[in-house]
This record gives sequence, structure tokens and C-alpha cells, in this order.
Amino acid sequence: MLQAHSFLWNYLWVAPNVLLILFGFLLWRRDRTQKFRAFLVFAFLSSLGDLAAYLADIIPSVTPTTFWRVIWVGLIVESILKFLVIGEVFSHLLNPYPAIARLGKNLLTGFGTILVLVAAVVAAFARPDSKFDIIFDAHIVEQTVFLVETGLIIFLFIFAAHFHLGWERLSFGILLGLGISSCVHLATWAIIANTNPSEHMRMVFAFLNMGAYHISVLTWFYYLLVPGRVRVKPGGLPPSADILAVWNRELERLLQQ
Repeated sequence: MLQAHSFLWNYLWVAPNVLLILFGFLLWRRDRTQKFRAFLVFAFLSSLGDLAAYLADIIPSVTPTTFWRVIWVGLIVESILKFLVIGEVFSHLLNPYPAIARLGKNLLTGFGTILVLVAAVVAAFARPDSKFDIIFDAHIVEQTVFLVETGLIIFLFIFAAHFHLGWERLSFGILLGLGISSCVHLATWAIIANTNPSEHMRMVFAFLNMGAYHISVLTWFYYLLVPGRVRVKPGGLPPSADILAVWNRELERLLQQ
């Protein structure tokens, strides 16, 4: 069952991407695209990229080199879009502080884009773990993106908790889903890099990564479709929120000069 091109393999490769396209249409129908433009683009393009890679994998006439080129294009596009999504979530989190929100979104987006390009350059000089450079380079970029993505997600959760910021429901769900997938991928990559597992165990880890992504997509559906509880917040702002208000005011004054 845990074999390449088995029913479970095909399902875990195709189903999450089909569901994510459906999620994009639901997001669009619910008129949420103004707030979640980056995630809508991510939903469509990343799914289409993964489905293109799946077709390249099962079509006999497609060469291995062409397949990995498709993987490369999809990886670069998806990585940049992920950082756009994280920046978008950050701006929603800081919605009461627009100046900080704009600056933080631009910094996260720019940092993520530069990181992807730097990782691609570093891959060319790193010690290969495969006899095919194109495969090794893709692994390096993917691991680098997952590492920084996980760090940014953890930072946002800690930042929100420290400053007592309220989460918009879908923003929280988007970040949680990305966090589940990135943490599982990082864990499996760490084990593979340090234990030199057998081909069977590598296949098990591949299924684990695919299953984690499926859970992420289902998490996004849950936070979009299931209404949350209405919580009454206590009056007044905590001192940490006052600090953000001061920062936002001073930043707006600086930008207007």
C-alpha cells in the first residue's frame, strides 16, 4: 500500500490539490477575495503546479529531467506565494495598526522572495545528496523554505500572544494549516538527513508529508466553513497593545515626512 503509484499515493497527490481548487472557488463565492488575495492565488497556482507534476510523473513520454523541471518551477512559485500569504496574514493580524501592518507585510514578502533566490544559489554550491544535481538542488530549496516558513509562523503566533492580538478566524486557520505541513516536512527531512534511512522508510516519510498536506487543506476548509464561537472581549487594551499603538503612530509620522 505504501508504494509509489499505488491508490493511496495517487489519492494523496491528487485529492488535496483538487480540494484546494474547490476551496479557492468557495473563497471566491463567499466574497472573501479582497482580504485573502494572496491565499486565493496560492490555492489555484500551487494546486495546478502539483497536478502538473503529477501528470508529468505518470505520462510515460515525459523524461525524468522534464519532470524535475516541472517540480522546480512549481517549487519556486509556491515558495514565493507562501511568503506572500504569511505577509497577508500578518497584515490582518495588525489590522488595527495599518502602518505597522504595511511595513511588516512588505518586509516578510521581500524577505521570502530574496530567501528563495539565495537558497537556489546556495544549492549550486552545497554537497549533493543525490547523483542528480537537479534533484538535490530542489531538496535544498525546499528544506530552506520550510525552515524559514516554520520560523515565521512560530514568530507570528508568539507575537500575537505577547501583544494580545485577536485572530481573524480564517487567518488563524491559514497559518495553522501551513504550520502543520511545514513542521511535518521539516521533521521528516531532519530524520532523513541524519539517519540515512532505507528506501522503504523514505517512501513512508513521503506518504507522511503528503498526508500532512492533506490535513492542512482540510484544516483550511474547517476554518472557512465552520463558524467559530463569538467571544466577548474584556474592555480596555493591555499595555502591550498601547505599545503597538505608539509604534504605529510614530511610524505613520515618519512615513509622512
